Amino acid sequence: MTVKSAAVLVGLIFIVVGILGYVDNPIVGDSPDAIFHADSTHNMVHIISGAVFLLIAILAPSLTRTFMIIFGLVYLGLGIMGMVNTGEGGMVELLGFLHVNNADNYLHIGLGVVILLLALTTQRRTDVQRQY
Repeated sequence: MTVKSAAVLVGLIFIVVGILGYVDNPIVGDSPDAIFHADSTHNMVHIISGAVFLLIAILAPSLTRTFMIIFGLVYLGLGIMGMVNTGEGGMVELLGFLHVNNADNYLHIGLGVVILLLALTTQRRTDVQRQY
């Protein structure tokens, strides 16, 4: 897997999760029964993040690894911030607009680690092989 294909995969997953947040389901949404809390703002963050992953991978592939490292660190930081600031009922508002619960915090930490690992372990290119 190349870093570009990893970014495309992550981007598509973020877009799907963002759209899923608008559909009534027990996994992600605004319902108190949803495992992961995602209101309309949170869903838009997912969709925009996914679109940025796709745009970087397609339009600026040389920046993909750097973008994924930065994005992974930001997600890791958001997860840690959420854990530190969790209020009553396990809900917290991050950065003044993003409502998250404890499950979101664990997921953000996990995603941060996975995205960092993808950025650091995937191949840079496959179209040009080194000649020895």
